[in-house]
Amino acid sequence: MRTRSFINLYHLFLCAFCLMMGSSYAHASWNITTEAKSAILIEASTGDILFEKNSDQPIPPASMSKLMTIYIAMEKLKEGSLKLEDDIIVSEQAWRNWRLRGSTMFLKSGDRVSVEQLLKGIIVQSGNDACVVLAEGLAGSEENFVTWMNEKAAELGLNESQFANSTGWPHDDQRMSARDIARLSQIMIERFPEYYAYFKEKEFTYNNIRQTNRNPILYTMRDADGLKTGHTEEAGYGLASSAIRDDRRLILVVSGLKSNRARGRESARLLEYGFRNFDVYPLFSKGETVGEATVWLGQKETIPLIVNEDVVLSLSKQARQKMTVKIVYDGPIAAPIRQGQPIAHIEITSKEMTPIHIPLVAAENAEKISGISRLKAAFNFFLWGASGDVQ
Repeated sequence: MRTRSFINLYHLFLCAFCLMMGSSYAHASWNITTEAKSAILIEASTGDILFEKNSDQPIPPASMSKLMTIYIAMEKLKEGSLKLEDDIIVSEQAWRNWRLRGSTMFLKSGDRVSVEQLLKGIIVQSGNDACVVLAEGLAGSEENFVTWMNEKAAELGLNESQFANSTGWPHDDQRMSARDIARLSQIMIERFPEYYAYFKEKEFTYNNIRQTNRNPILYTMRDADGLKTGHTEEAGYGLASSAIRDDRRLILVVSGLKSNRARGRESARLLEYGFRNFDVYPLFSKGETVGEATVWLGQKETIPLIVNEDVVLSLSKQARQKMTVKIVYDGPIAAPIRQGQPIAHIEITSKEMTPIHIPLVAAENAEKISGISRLKAAFNFFLWGASGDVQ
């Protein structure tokens, strides 16, 4: 018999000290649109999706794919196998191939350039030459480095990502989805906080040439602090961006826009939409009892139900106001029941979002009764039904 128990919503929103569930909960419909061909807006602390459009479609990422080049370098810095002050010599081949192709750091053949300078040349100046020099310095060749990029994409679960070069230069085999770009951005922010500050630097000078950061929202949003632009004729104008406000970080990716102005405007508009219309609500702490289930032929009539993980959701303010929360299980649940056994779930519903189901497990054991006690309990159940406030 399917049973439902309604949870006290006052208690639900007063729970504190929660972290996150680690899952994404899609909303049933979006009350905003975008002219971007693909987009995704994510609440960083929960991974919840606040808006998306064609987010799993592989797209030409242009220079947004430089995020993977940066990621690999930062990972090696974190591991200690690479240092910011390490020098890499600019090869003749890298100089000849990239001195006049797209964005450049204006490196010269034979220059000894520090890893930190190369990172700034990639992040701030979007230098293609800097990417290739870094790739050659770390992996011996750009081809070897691209192998690393593809292996790292598989390791991180970036399922729609494939790399053919370290720069984002147009190539049929250079593809990422907006979701993958956002996920990579999120991982980078979480794992490398000591290096993330490079993304909000607004200018960098190398070889006496000063260049400004191409990220437009660094100049229009006081909360913005990253990440990377991208533009080719095929890809249009794209931007992976992030902003933090009142301890909430949002990550946004847009692609396929028609101008630099459009990507700056759309990015700022969607980030503001996320900050104004959504908030993060802690629901339950790990191990917290949220209700109970009726036991069939057990030494206990009921058993406590707990969550196995901290539960935090990003919800629109409208969804929170209209939300219904229930405990659902097929009951009564036959004994024996073991501690940690999944036996129920929380069902959270609202017209504003797709229903959310959160597993509940038994907080303790419930042993089976036997003999005369078993017959008596069965008779009482059929005569009086299950006890408790289950509806």
